[in-house]
Amino acid sequence: MTIEIRAINAENKPLWYPLWRGYQAFYKTDIAEAVSNVTWNRLLDPAELMGAAMAWNGDKAVGFVHHIQHRSCWTTGDYCYLQDLFVADDARGHGVGRKLIEYVYAYAKSKGCSRVHWLTHESNTDAMELYNKIASRSGFIQYRHLL
Repeated sequence: MTIEIRAINAENKPLWYPLWRGYQAFYKTDIAEAVSNVTWNRLLDPAELMGAAMAWNGDKAVGFVHHIQHRSCWTTGDYCYLQDLFVADDARGHGVGRKLIEYVYAYAKSKGCSRVHWLTHESNTDAMELYNKIASRSGFIQYRHLL
């Protein structure tokens, strides 16, 4: 498997969307299509501090990553939040996730960011095997209140 990571473009939506739905299925959630359309437009908008890349095996899309640059009170450089990462079932175990994360590392470094950070579900043990090799666990626990 030869994997290439490329920033998304407008023509990628028909290939991104099924992967996006696969990501939602993995996390047992269902994001409305209208919200997904807004997300896609934000990912492409150069005025937004959001972006995305897709992993390609030849002409087949096999994964994606979404990232969001944001300010921090702890550093002068921004942080880069790796919000979503997904690799298709048949492409797992071939280094695709690592390459997508490394893409975000390079993007964040090019933007002068001080940190890349992300969350994963405690049940996502396969992914955590990779994460433990390429990042440090912060020890923080997330709390949330939906509005």
